Amino acid sequence: MIDNEQVEELLLILDDKLTKTVNVLKEEYSAVRAGRANPHVLDKVTVDYYGALTPVTQTASVSVQEGRCLVIAPWDVSILKGIEKAIQLSNIGITPTNDGKVIRLVFPELTEERRKELCKQVKKMGEDAKVAARNNRRDAMDGIKKLKNDKTLSEDEAAGVEKEVEKAVSDAVAKIDAAASAKEKEIMTV
Repeated sequence: MIDNEQVEELLLILDDKLTKTVNVLKEEYSAVRAGRANPHVLDKVTVDYYGALTPVTQTASVSVQEGRCLVIAPWDVSILKGIEKAIQLSNIGITPTNDGKVIRLVFPELTEERRKELCKQVKKMGEDAKVAARNNRRDAMDGIKKLKNDKTLSEDEAAGVEKEVEKAVSDAVAKIDAAASAKEKEIMTV
C-alpha cells in the first residue's frame, strides 16, 4: 500500500460509495413483495400525522399474520382512514381492508407471470446498481490519473492503486449479484 493521504482518501471514498450502492439495492429489494407479507413494503408509505408526513411504520404497529397478511394497528385510531388512504395512493398494489380498529393487507398468491415480471424488475435494479458501481470506479480512476499527472504517484504506484480499485469494484459487483440472485430465488419460491 502506498503511503499517500490522497490515495487513501480516494480509496476510502470509493469504498464508502460502493457500500452505499449495495445497501441501497438491498433496501430496494426489501420493498419488492414476493408473495408473503413483508412489513418493508410500507417503508415509503407516509401518512399525514398531525400536520407532518410520517412513515406508517412510525404511527402504527405492523405485524405479520399467517404469513400472507399484514396487520396495521395505529396507536391513534383517528388516523386509521388516513393510513388506509395513504396505502391506496401508494403503489404497492394491495387494497387495504379497514375494520374500524386495524387495517389488513392480504398479499395475494403471485402468478407465474407476475413472478417473472418481478424477477425482471429485480434484474434491472441489480444492473442499475452495477452501473452505479462502475461509475464510482470511473471516478476513482480519474482521481488516480490526476494524481499521476500531478506527479504525486509514479506509474507503478498508480498501477497498484488501480488494481485495488478494480478489486473493490469486483467485490461490490459480486455482492450485487448475490443479492439479486437471492431475491430472484425468494420470488420464484412458491
